[in-house]
Amino acid sequence: MAEDLCERAGQAFSDRAWSEAADLFGAADAQGSLEAHELECWGLAAYLAGRDAESDAARERAHYAYLEQGDVDGAARVAFWLCLALRLRGEPVRGNGWMQCLQRVLEDNAITDSVWQGYVLTHAGMGALFGGDPRGAIELLDRAIAISDRFGDPNLGVLARNGRGQSLISAGDVLDGLAQLDEVMVAVTTSDQISPQAVGLVYCAGINACRDTLDLQRGREWTQALSRWCSAQPELVPYRGQCLVHRAEILQLLGFWPDAMSEVQKVHPAPGDPLSGAATGTALYQLGELHRLRGEPAEAEAAYREASRTGQDPQPGLALLRLEQGQVAAAFAAIRRALDEVHRPVDRLRLLPAVVEIALAAHELDVAEQAAAELENAAAELGQPLREGAALHARGALQLASKQARAALPTLRQAWSVWQNAGVPYEAARVRVLIASACREVGDDDSAEIELDAARWVFEQLGAAPDLRRVAELAKKPAKAGAPGGLTLREVEVLRTVASGSTNRAIATELFLSEKTVARHVANIFTKLEVSTRAAATAFAYENNLV
Repeated sequence: MAEDLCERAGQAFSDRAWSEAADLFGAADAQGSLEAHELECWGLAAYLAGRDAESDAARERAHYAYLEQGDVDGAARVAFWLCLALRLRGEPVRGNGWMQCLQRVLEDNAITDSVWQGYVLTHAGMGALFGGDPRGAIELLDRAIAISDRFGDPNLGVLARNGRGQSLISAGDVLDGLAQLDEVMVAVTTSDQISPQAVGLVYCAGINACRDTLDLQRGREWTQALSRWCSAQPELVPYRGQCLVHRAEILQLLGFWPDAMSEVQKVHPAPGDPLSGAATGTALYQLGELHRLRGEPAEAEAAYREASRTGQDPQPGLALLRLEQGQVAAAFAAIRRALDEVHRPVDRLRLLPAVVEIALAAHELDVAEQAAAELENAAAELGQPLREGAALHARGALQLASKQARAALPTLRQAWSVWQNAGVPYEAARVRVLIASACREVGDDDSAEIELDAARWVFEQLGAAPDLRRVAELAKKPAKAGAPGGLTLREVEVLRTVASGSTNRAIATELFLSEKTVARHVANIFTKLEVSTRAAATAFAYENNLV
């Protein structure tokens, strides 16, 4: 019976049915002792099914079983993956203990030249990176890459190159770092020789780098790839949370806030559950952001505080919430503190737009100028629409606050164009509010009202209550009707892509939707506009200045 169970467990493992495989290995173990390689597979299956304690126990037994049979490679391999799992879980002491076990195995067997030295170097390199020494990390990881190439080990190759890409970004070599991560991403999507534990780690590290560097297009593409990888393994647990959070972040940027809320709430722990897991802190922060943007301050603050308990810094969201609550001094102190504590360019980039906004509200123009200049330098060096939009947005807001309304107008209109072309409606609408204020300053009240009407419609579609209140305070005339044809914000975005000649599949990819959802939106557009062809819908879009 044990032999039959092991055979079925092996098949489930091959089919990537992780929970079923772990159950079958466990049942086989109850019938008789498992071989070392079966224990190792059981440990990986349990890990991928989210059953950490079971995974640890199986892997520990596998390590010692390999030692008993004199299999140094097997013992070292299990020790490394167990070390990695523990460290990523937030247990560095136990993780480092297993790395010491790996090194002891090599020493006891007088092994001085093997692929496992490369794994040890990779571990040391990542320690240097997270310890604040990215240049030192690159040196260690280069040595690990050379070993991976010499021994032809694909797992070591992707892990070391992934760490090197992260280290380059941390050191300020963002473009080279992203290029390195692109290479790694291609490797994990085209090879079947790489452990799922490494594949999930690489996906999440790459997408997180895109998030940190405001690279929306890369982040969108790699998040879709991660989604496909997770969907092919319904029983996968460890990386599904990160996948959902990254999807939520992109959906928020694209203006699909209800969908973003739905995705991020899947990661939020149930009441009473301990706050743990790599994705939990990011999910809680993202939840706070959505509540803040929708004008739900109590819920936003609660989410930010929960995120902080997991170790996730709640800035800049919490400072922006304080600004919305009228606590300008508190907001300014918090965002300055957060900026002073970070030194990596990518970490500063995430904070700088909020620094400009809050500094202007606090009448700290010198601070706003420094932050705006840093944003401009990053945009000039790295490109990418989100960086360029943020830099132009900041510069235009600073010009307006400095009583240079005429100079601010072309800057702000360029910022609007960048945001609009990038498909991020909330930021585009916020710029239109600034354009309206600049128009007022130069005496053009009619244009100001047109800009406010356009911004109001977007905020209504998004459910951005604080921004709607702000528009109501600025407006002198009653609100006008929304988009032509009664289209929603999402339908307008779909119509724009239809007008560009895109197929439903291309639209789904661009807007991060399913083809079925796109087809439903296209059908609704045809009904509202009383047209029956894409050509007629395109003509309507051009006639009504929607493209």
